[in-house]
Amino acid sequence: MGEEVQVFGFWASPYSHRVELALSLKGVPYEYIEEDILKNKSDLLLKYNPIHKKVPVFLHKGKPIVESIVILEYIEETWKVNPILPQSPYDKAIDRFWIKFIDDKCLPAVRKATFSPENERETAVEEACECLKMLESALNGKRFFGGDAIGMVDIAANFLTIWLRTIQEATGLEVLSVEKFPDLFKWTDDFISCSVVKESLPSTDKLLSFVKASLSQ
Repeated sequence: MGEEVQVFGFWASPYSHRVELALSLKGVPYEYIEEDILKNKSDLLLKYNPIHKKVPVFLHKGKPIVESIVILEYIEETWKVNPILPQSPYDKAIDRFWIKFIDDKCLPAVRKATFSPENERETAVEEACECLKMLESALNGKRFFGGDAIGMVDIAANFLTIWLRTIQEATGLEVLSVEKFPDLFKWTDDFISCSVVKESLPSTDKLLSFVKASLSQ
C-alpha cells in the first residue's frame, strides 16, 4: 500500500511538510515529487488539483486528495499504526478544534503581523499575540499538543517553528519569543529536535535565502 503513495509538494511549504511528516511518523513509504509552484506548475498538479492549483497533492492508488488537513485525516484513517489523533471521540473533537483554530485564526494572524505594512503592524502583532496566547493555553503543561508524542495538532502548527523563526530573522520583527510565550517557544524547540521532524525540515539557510528573496520582490 505504501508503494502506491505519492506526494506532490514544494520544499519550502510547511503544508507539504505536514503530509511528509505524518507519513514518516507512521512509517509509510512514499514517492516525493517536487513542484515548481512559483514558475512552472506541472500538468499533473493542475490535473489533480484543478480548483486550487497548489500543493500538497496526495496520491494513493491513483486517487488524488488535496488540502493538507484533509490529507492528514485520510492518512490517519488509512494507516492505523502510530495514531496522530486521540482515540476518545471527545479528545479527538478537541484536537480538531485546535487544528481549525490554527489554520483559520492563528496562521493568518501571524502572517499578517509579519508581512503587514508598518502603519498596520502594531495592531496586527497584537492580534497575532492574542492568538498565540490562546494556542499556548492548549499545551497545558504538556510537551506536545498531543501529549508525550507528536500528534496532528503539532503537525498543523509546524509553521510556527523554523518557518516563523526564519521570517522573523528576515524581517527583524519578533512575534513568537521565549519571553512572550515560554511554553509555546519550548514546544517549537522540542518539535524540531525530534529526529523524524529534523530529517524532513528544509535547510534554514536555504529557507532564509528564499524568504529574503520573496520579500525583495
